[in-house]
Amino acid sequence: MTSPQPGMTRIVAGESRNPQRKRAVEVLVALGLVLLIAAGAVVASTLSRNPSAEAAAPTPAAELKLGYFGNVTHAPALVGVKEGFIARSLGGTKLSTQVFNAGPAAIEALNAGAIDATYIGPNPAINSFVKSQGESVSIIAGAAAGGAQLVVKPEIGSAADLKGKTLSTPQLGGTQDVALRAWLAGQGYKTGTDGSGDVAINPTENAQTLKLFQDGKLDGAWLPEPWASRLVLQAGAKVLVDEKDLWDGSLTGKPGEFPTTILIVSKKFAADHPDTVKALLKGHAESVAWLNSAAADEQSTVINAALKDASGAELKPDVIGRSLKNIVFTVDPLAGTYKKLLEDGVKAGTTKQADINGIFDLTALNSVTAQTGGSKVSTAGLGKD
Repeated sequence: MTSPQPGMTRIVAGESRNPQRKRAVEVLVALGLVLLIAAGAVVASTLSRNPSAEAAAPTPAAELKLGYFGNVTHAPALVGVKEGFIARSLGGTKLSTQVFNAGPAAIEALNAGAIDATYIGPNPAINSFVKSQGESVSIIAGAAAGGAQLVVKPEIGSAADLKGKTLSTPQLGGTQDVALRAWLAGQGYKTGTDGSGDVAINPTENAQTLKLFQDGKLDGAWLPEPWASRLVLQAGAKVLVDEKDLWDGSLTGKPGEFPTTILIVSKKFAADHPDTVKALLKGHAESVAWLNSAAADEQSTVINAALKDASGAELKPDVIGRSLKNIVFTVDPLAGTYKKLLEDGVKAGTTKQADINGIFDLTALNSVTAQTGGSKVSTAGLGKD
């Protein structure tokens, strides 16, 4: 075996035979491990105290895409857009709008990402929540209560006269569609979503419903305002059922009030941009407050101008006057009615029985209303308030 040269240490099995050097290496390794563990603890502590270090904090959206209908029951949206309440509240966030005829179409657009939030009737919102197992939308405010009627030909005197007749609603699965089907079921009639049954229901766009009724091709329709008023005042229809008479107040403490229009938002958008949602609600609340404080003539003028922007036509004074008398504008979505609305949808065959707990998130709304001294709005145990 060759002897080691002077000044060299012989290596056996990868270890130094110099014990002092070996000990020094072990100390350095141990010290490095201690420092590494300590550094990791500092980082973990920093992240736990400051989540934004791990993920960027939510920021206002560059754009909010908002849907609503050209109906008087959507006046908070019409006025909020026309008078600039919503745009001003959004600040640097661009407001884009899209007008729909009925709820299911608006839900389809929201779920596809074409819009971020929309004014809508409660039943399409419930249906979307159920189908997505609670992942699609949150109800964040109410907008309007009341303002829906079943109007029919003058010769129809009672529910018994409806057998074999043809009625319409704005869209299959919409709030008025569900209300009509549930009411007919309570009268002993069967209806099919394909138009079959004891009473035929043909979902039809509102403007077409007016023309078909005038031409004698429809016997009646369950409609929101201003379309119920238009059929009464312009086509000679009469009211067979005013939906307010079906709500005795036992679920809300407000007799005659039922949710016709609410405000919903995509859950993903709300999670990504909570400040934008709060800004939207601030503008919405300002619009509702304006509607409840403005004189009737001023109300009609602004709503009519907004309707012209949305649908290209204004309403006659008697139509808009009758419509507004039937509606209550409120930020309260009347959460106590939603279990019944779900049951009505199940009865109508347009939704499935499900647990709708979590459908409401009224925390931002209550934060906004608290700033103006408003009362806290309840979710009736169906979400966060």
